[in-house]
Amino acid sequence: MKTGHTNSVRRVRNALPLKGGLDIELAKVTLKGQVTIPVEIRRKLGIVNDDKVLFMEEGGRIYMMNSSMDAFREAQRAFAGEAERAGLKSEEDVNQMIKELRQESMVK
Repeated sequence: MKTGHTNSVRRVRNALPLKGGLDIELAKVTLKGQVTIPVEIRRKLGIVNDDKVLFMEEGGRIYMMNSSMDAFREAQRAFAGEAERAGLKSEEDVNQMIKELRQESMVK
């Protein structure tokens, strides 16, 4: 029995072997430019319903990534070394700093 639904994604097997292996997924583009991201790619990128994806071009290649994960990585890069600069050496130091900041904000 036909349901009218066709699977527009197919797995390509026996792809060219590259260092670390190569996994290729094909997906069909609709007239509106829409593509179904294959489930394995969604899993690898941690993409779930309502997530946004980021497309980036670099050196003639297009990369797709989970935009929230990219934002998180960017924040990590921005904050790299800040704990050391603030003299925070342990989780206890962080908790103490938070406690002090909360007390300061209540006094104002």
